[in-house]
Amino acid sequence: MQNDILFILKGLGLTINLYILTMVFSLPLGVLLSLGRLKNKGILNNVILFYTSLFRGTPLLLQLFFVYYGLPMLLGLRFTPFTAAVVTFVINYAAYFCEIFRGSILGIEQGQYEAAKVLGMSYWQTMRRIIIPQSLITALPPLSNEAISLIKDTSLVSAIGMAEILRNSRELVTRDFSVVPFIICAVLYLLMSVVVIAFFKKLEEKVMI
Repeated sequence: MQNDILFILKGLGLTINLYILTMVFSLPLGVLLSLGRLKNKGILNNVILFYTSLFRGTPLLLQLFFVYYGLPMLLGLRFTPFTAAVVTFVINYAAYFCEIFRGSILGIEQGQYEAAKVLGMSYWQTMRRIIIPQSLITALPPLSNEAISLIKDTSLVSAIGMAEILRNSRELVTRDFSVVPFIICAVLYLLMSVVVIAFFKKLEEKVMI
């Protein structure tokens, strides 16, 4: 049993790395995309709108298959499974974060913009110093939901042969005809979710002070 647990835990590092890289790159990208939609009502706005509609409206697994299997055939771009997973998850979650941040920014009272204008601030100064910090606070609850969903979505990378915790658990189940590895896997996902929930709860408490 100890060896089985260690085998499952070997995939935990991959899961955590994918999770961290996705959050680190998709969050700032989501902010930039939301600002692009709010500032520009022309071509840029339409391009970002198409992007968010495409990646929010199609399955993440299909996007993963397209990046890993489709791009080599279409463009000759070949990625390692981990790189393909990171690229796919970042562009997918950035689309969701874009809409979350856009909604939060639109929820800021117009008087905030007018007060900043009176103080002589430019548009970008207003966004950077006043609007974005406030919108990040109101965006925390939906961001928390997406952060928890990301934990579960990391299991999809097993479809392209990556040895994360679900794939390793499935191999043990197939070998031993026992559901215990699945139970261990479920506990690991639950523990990661609890950590993320606790982190966002602490963050909300801190910013509300």
